Amino acid sequence: MAILTAKIPEEMAGMRLDQCLAEMFPDYSRSKLQTWIKSGRVTVNQKTLKAKDKVDGEELVELDAEAEEVMEYEAEDIPLDIIYEDDSILIVNKPAGLVVHPAVGHWHGTLVNALLNHAPSLKTLPRAGIVHRLDKDTSGLLMVAKTLKAHHSLSTQLQERSITREYLALVKGWMTAGGTIDEPLGRHPADRKRHTVREDGKHAVTHYRLEKRFKRNTLIRVKLETGRTHQIRVHMAYINYPLVGDPVYGGRFQMPANCSKELEQVLRAFKRQALHATRLGLQHPETDEYCEWELPMPEDMAHLLEVLEKDELD
Repeated sequence: MAILTAKIPEEMAGMRLDQCLAEMFPDYSRSKLQTWIKSGRVTVNQKTLKAKDKVDGEELVELDAEAEEVMEYEAEDIPLDIIYEDDSILIVNKPAGLVVHPAVGHWHGTLVNALLNHAPSLKTLPRAGIVHRLDKDTSGLLMVAKTLKAHHSLSTQLQERSITREYLALVKGWMTAGGTIDEPLGRHPADRKRHTVREDGKHAVTHYRLEKRFKRNTLIRVKLETGRTHQIRVHMAYINYPLVGDPVYGGRFQMPANCSKELEQVLRAFKRQALHATRLGLQHPETDEYCEWELPMPEDMAHLLEVLEKDELD
């Protein structure tokens, strides 16, 4: 059992209780929430209400969430690079190439399958405790909740934008300064697998600053204010600095003019977007202390930078 608490936002005044809860606790189905309301597992200002009762806003909701198996995926013995673990949270270093969630074409061999093998109790949590994602070919830090209380806490921190998420990205082009991209993102109208800047999209803000400049490329440190699908990749391509190696948003592959043979070989072999989740910071769900982790770039990105450095001297 886990008691989840939250205050009903003022803008939800006049809504039905079940509608309210469906927005406040999106990891649970509306039918499940209605069942819990009926059985008295939900209180509003310490009173039990009916699903159809209207709320005034600003009330304190307490939800006695019941742990039950919600995952249908198989546990698989896949190695995990665990950076930190306690009874509440798990921080992993996801390698490039590992899919996070099972989906069509990737039912096995995912991070979820690995997590269920490492900690079988995660099958009682929404999405096996994963509260944010990294693209298949993005490497780096990813947080996992191990309890319902921790899951709610981390999800709330994400919504309130209080979690620190920084990435290192290598882009095409020579940048002169950092900046902020504030452009809404949504699905591409012609290609459901792609995302794009569009007026009716979801609010998305990306901050970036320069780390190092090369002849034709720039290493940047990116801080996310929001967490939309492919956000960094789409935003950087939008301002004409696409990520090196990005097969979707990077445009047609072109070998830089007059580059060394070694750089040519490394660029041809680099088959993923050059993006690494390097820093993650959060309030611990149990202790409320601020915790932060930082990881250096993986070997493939670090080697690419070394070769770019050498190319500067040629």
